[in-house]
Amino acid sequence: MESLRFYIQTFGCQMNDHDSEVLARLLEEDGHLEVADPAEADVILLNTCAIREKAEQKVYSELGRYRPLKERRPDLVLGLGGCVAQGEGRNVLRRAPYVDLVFGTQTVHEVPALIREVRSRRRRVVSTRMTHDPGPMTGFYSRARGRSPRAYVTVMQGCDNYCAYCVVPYVRGRERSRPAAEIVAEVERLVADGVVEVTLLGQNVNSYGRRPPGDVDFPALLRRVAEVDGLGRIRFTTSHPKDLSGALVRAFAEIPAVMPHLHLPIQSGSDRILGAMGRRYTVERYLGLVHALRSARPGIALTSDVIVGFPGETDADFEATLDVLDTVGYDGLFSFKFSPRPGTAAAGLPDPVPEPVKEERLARLQARQQGHTLARNRALEGRVRPVLVEGPSRAGGGQVAGRTPENKIVNFQGDPAWVGREVNVRIVAAAVNSLRGEAVDAGEAAA
Repeated sequence: MESLRFYIQTFGCQMNDHDSEVLARLLEEDGHLEVADPAEADVILLNTCAIREKAEQKVYSELGRYRPLKERRPDLVLGLGGCVAQGEGRNVLRRAPYVDLVFGTQTVHEVPALIREVRSRRRRVVSTRMTHDPGPMTGFYSRARGRSPRAYVTVMQGCDNYCAYCVVPYVRGRERSRPAAEIVAEVERLVADGVVEVTLLGQNVNSYGRRPPGDVDFPALLRRVAEVDGLGRIRFTTSHPKDLSGALVRAFAEIPAVMPHLHLPIQSGSDRILGAMGRRYTVERYLGLVHALRSARPGIALTSDVIVGFPGETDADFEATLDVLDTVGYDGLFSFKFSPRPGTAAAGLPDPVPEPVKEERLARLQARQQGHTLARNRALEGRVRPVLVEGPSRAGGGQVAGRTPENKIVNFQGDPAWVGREVNVRIVAAAVNSLRGEAVDAGEAAA
């Protein structure tokens, strides 16, 4: 079997990052070698995201950057995968005839065989079928590339919520949960391979176990995963507020391995806009969840998503969103201007918000949130936190970097041999995007 060199470029969310890790592992197990420079690759794969504005245009522009490589080396396999590929299908081959392979979100596991088909038959291949069978999630390998102490584990794929603005149900399919035993076995393999922290992934992990009906729900799954010997930390994303149960809130209080951080998208602070979005909760319900979480796990870090400029959003609706930011005091926020996604309910809604208004609102929102983020980070100054060391710091200077239980990045002077260890670190300075610290004696308890 011929050994090939491959390069993967990833766009988008943690689910896409995980899919790329899986893809790399599958290709490595097929005898191929990952390279860091696309100019050295025999296979170039783009794993794409369709959530952001003008996603398709950006992808085709990126493909165009690789066209000269393809023209110089006709044997190079150029492939497109992920959500844009799922949505575009064969249209990719019409718009970019130099592309050899198009694979969807549910056919990642077929890619090694598809590459062989492209090379042996000298023909372009499209594989974007969707299935309700959870089988394609089995047999995936999710070991973190490199020697990272952190890894992602998919617990479910797809979404049944059909929020008005979102393409996920159309490009990822309906909800499909993996069997709990299979998930636990994968975590056990990862821990045996040196992983200390896992992040459980799904478009809506809170509805885990409903489709197909399973033996446990998500809070029970957390308890099973926490029993894996040697696993130190558990995180999960994403949580839909409408499905966040009292049992899941209690998990933050009762399971030490579940880290005190939750990403809980609000999207808007206006009940009217939430209704138009199809979110199926109110601001009052959401704030009640925040109160319950902070009562169960004092100090829990909360992050969120907000869309500004949804069709019909008034100044009063936007001010209500700013009020939620001030009430909650998020540790971090992912915020975006609304952009209509083809095929979604919101794409045809009347009363669009003018682009300059969306831009002004987004700027105000982000400025307001920066103040909250900085305040939350500065509240940690002087405290000692356990930091899981992940590797060298991008800041250089002999520093290492890791994360606190609250998922905040800390840079500090340290030994590269500490990777995979929890080190007690005193926070000495806070910025918006990271913290600076100093390691303390191992015997000094984390505050």
